[in-house]
Amino acid sequence: MKNAILLGISLGFGWLGAAQETPKDTTKTDEIRLDEVLVSAVRVTREAPVTFSNLTKARIAPRNLGQDIPVLMNYLPSVVTTSDAGAGIGYTGIRVRGSDATRVNVTINGIPYNDAESQGTFWVNMPDFASSTESLQLQRGVGTSTNGAGAFGASLNILTDAVSQEAYGEISASAGSFNTLKATAKFSTGLINDHFELSGRLSRIASDGYIDRASSDLDSYFLQGAFLSDKTLVKALLFGGHEITYQSWYGFDPSVISAIGEDPSLETNRRFNIAGIQFDEAGTFEGFYPNQVDNYKQDHFQLHWNQQWSSSWQSNIAFHYTRGRGFFEEYVDAWYYTNVLFAPDAELAFLGLEPPVVNGQEITTMDYARRRWLDNDFYGTVFSSAYQEGPWQLTLGGGWNTYRGDHFGEVIWARYAGDLDPGARYYEDDSRKDDLNLFAKANYNAGGNWRFFADLQYRGVSYRANARETGLVDDQFRFFNPKLGLTYRLDAFQNLYASYAVANREPNRNDYENGNPKPERLQDLELGWRYQKEGASLNANLYYMRYRDQLVLTGELNDVGAPLRANVGDSYRLGLEIDADIPWGSRVRWQPNLALSTNRNVDFIFRRDGQLTNLGNTRIAFSPGVVAGSRLVVSPLENFDVALLTKYVGEQYMGNIDAEKSRLEAYSQTDLNLVYTWEPDRWFSGITFSLLVNNLFDARFSSNGYFYTFDDDFSNPGTVTTIEGVGYYPQAGIHFLAGATFRF
Repeated sequence: MKNAILLGISLGFGWLGAAQETPKDTTKTDEIRLDEVLVSAVRVTREAPVTFSNLTKARIAPRNLGQDIPVLMNYLPSVVTTSDAGAGIGYTGIRVRGSDATRVNVTINGIPYNDAESQGTFWVNMPDFASSTESLQLQRGVGTSTNGAGAFGASLNILTDAVSQEAYGEISASAGSFNTLKATAKFSTGLINDHFELSGRLSRIASDGYIDRASSDLDSYFLQGAFLSDKTLVKALLFGGHEITYQSWYGFDPSVISAIGEDPSLETNRRFNIAGIQFDEAGTFEGFYPNQVDNYKQDHFQLHWNQQWSSSWQSNIAFHYTRGRGFFEEYVDAWYYTNVLFAPDAELAFLGLEPPVVNGQEITTMDYARRRWLDNDFYGTVFSSAYQEGPWQLTLGGGWNTYRGDHFGEVIWARYAGDLDPGARYYEDDSRKDDLNLFAKANYNAGGNWRFFADLQYRGVSYRANARETGLVDDQFRFFNPKLGLTYRLDAFQNLYASYAVANREPNRNDYENGNPKPERLQDLELGWRYQKEGASLNANLYYMRYRDQLVLTGELNDVGAPLRANVGDSYRLGLEIDADIPWGSRVRWQPNLALSTNRNVDFIFRRDGQLTNLGNTRIAFSPGVVAGSRLVVSPLENFDVALLTKYVGEQYMGNIDAEKSRLEAYSQTDLNLVYTWEPDRWFSGITFSLLVNNLFDARFSSNGYFYTFDDDFSNPGTVTTIEGVGYYPQAGIHFLAGATFRF
């Protein structure tokens, strides 16, 4: 009866609140720890020679008031995050050790999440997914073998909600700056007849965003059914989301803003958004297109079977299917595209249309509105089997995944439509990608203090595409990725580790659009020391990552705001990372981290003023030399925590030529987080009140940007001059989120 009541309360209050988890939410028995098998093949422990950080549900909960997972990870070592809309809701991004999101391999319960073609991760498609996250592990560097594209900066392994032994219900709500509202409801039936559980979540987030018109309207859901016995765990999961966001991915480009007669100063006009801008035929500003939006739905299905066959042997097999479909709509203004962007989009030849004749004059360019669609399917299986006997731990596993994508564009309105049918397609592309990977991992305890680790992976990739941007692509890749390491136990509290790993990776769709790319290769050497005693820990590691044909960010964006990359020959990243967890008595805990690095392209060649020039060793784009974080938590009263979180990111360059104009200034940000939990005697098992003040000291900074160059051979005939331009993504000043969570 209790289970039914809780389920009814949760569904009845469906859209009133947002869930925040505490360790009490999931009471685990030894059997329920079978959940951990979902990610055991891709996660590591402190005995492994891999550099990593863990983030638990309890750490996520205090700040989980609507912002995306990358923003919630902002204070981990070597992590830099950004938000297009400026406030952490909508399109957000993450970089680790200077490597962008296309190089951060993300899995959810061991299932690949990165988009197969772009290799990016779009968290906006899964709003409030943090509320269904049990824990996550961020492995820096190559890490251990995992499913999906190879990791060139990090691997992020997410485990969703574990099976709950006890029934519960939660409703919560939060609100804050920029008309931000979040509502979530969660429930679990607990174990029914000691074997079955049903749990779920509904969420809704809305925000105007800090940047003008950078609004977000986000819905998501999560549903899980589980069967549990002494040796078996079967889980079926269905989750997804629907996002509608007004585009803000073009950032703040001073030269463009100046060209259209607006104030180009970041100091006074930092919230200006050029997306959807409209002019008349004479170039007079008329306003903004109201539906310049990104509209996308994504649904995921996962089926997992975990089996404990004996005390030394267990296995996991999973099947998955992801369905994505949606479009972004934009207004193509003929005057703007012709006179400011110098882009051919407004030309009728670009659309494959015959120019109409109006009042005896042939029209070759015109204003129109278009939708560019993506309709895709991603499906496959992943599997692993682990065996432990005596000094040996062996894991065999792999995965097979297929992606099918349809790309097409529709003209939904045109100023001179002529014979054009509404919804007529002006391009239709298709693509397919198949990915097979097999791996074998071995840990051997040599007795005494030595442990040895080996990890061998084979990946076979086939990519076919037929597009105007990419041309005809039919590439196959065969990669062998070995990893070797050892751990030496100094005593019961500390160990040393060393590892050497090789990773290879294929180009993504945007790379093919940008030229004739090569696959890239990475050799990663990690040396580390770990200390852990009585609730305190200290970790330090050195890394040297040497690349061949690294596809680095050029600083430029394509026509849909995606960063472009290019092969650069030889390059490297050399760094030191230190992080600690220091308790001061029972009421204070300090968790600082520091990353120092040197990131260089070796003998970088650049065409400047029409001449190829060797610039020597230049800085790799978007790779700051200093990244530091701090989390100071004080508990002045029982059930009351005050956390001060600080992030510092050193200066970085948005291109690879060390141009002064491309320099992104260093910045720091401090957040204040207050959490109080009340445990009343009746009605509720707990009520939590949270306040998050972001950017407490109102710092004005841009956490991301872009840099582009082009050759001007018109201003002075007979000469070529390289022109440089920049853009920025300004982040919000001081702003807040406040919420309350009610648990039954």
